[in-house]
Amino acid sequence: MNGLSGNTWFTVAGIGLSETLLLSIALTGLFALLAYVLGRSLSASPGRLQVVAEAALTLMTEAVAEVVPPAAVPRVLPFIATLWLFILAANLLGLVPGLSAPTRDLSVTAALAVLVFLAVHVYGVRAAGWRRYLRHYLQPSPILLPFHLISELTRTLALAVRLFGNMMSLEMAALLVLLVAGFLVPVPLLLLHVIEALVQAYIFGMLALIYIGGALEAASTSESPSPKEPAT
Repeated sequence: MNGLSGNTWFTVAGIGLSETLLLSIALTGLFALLAYVLGRSLSASPGRLQVVAEAALTLMTEAVAEVVPPAAVPRVLPFIATLWLFILAANLLGLVPGLSAPTRDLSVTAALAVLVFLAVHVYGVRAAGWRRYLRHYLQPSPILLPFHLISELTRTLALAVRLFGNMMSLEMAALLVLLVAGFLVPVPLLLLHVIEALVQAYIFGMLALIYIGGALEAASTSESPSPKEPAT
């Protein structure tokens, strides 16, 4: 994989289907199937899969509740949880022989960053309305509007490049170590990959959560009227 478009596995009607695209679609379908199965098999006496799913959901709910207001948790949690799970699974695909992690492809990380960019503004507009939400870009002075816009673009770019760079460098480092030391050190490399996959998924999701929390805070700030001066 070249890190930009991936290796083409199939060609349909002249359109190349890359490894990255097919793996991303497969992950999406797998999570949809798991959600359907778990939703249909919920029980008061849960099995192992339900216990693991409930424990993971509890951890993610607590993490989201630490950043956004309690009323916004049910709205924000599905998006952030999906990001965490998808990125973690995509990162771990690099451990499968013959496969590469979709997140070492810049097109995937850029798409995820654009989703975060759009979600931030969707949540902000839903919280306060588009007029009040957009008004916070003019605070504390309209002169700062260009800087606010540049900040929105640069942090989106940083999200995409950070995840892409970390996963690309991790797989390249693992390949170099295997070439130099052979297969004498597979277990430490596997552990390093698993830890890095967890860390990168957590960081990406937390940054997205912080950006959404900032949009909700800006919306609430712009929504509240300015205090009146006391009468003399």
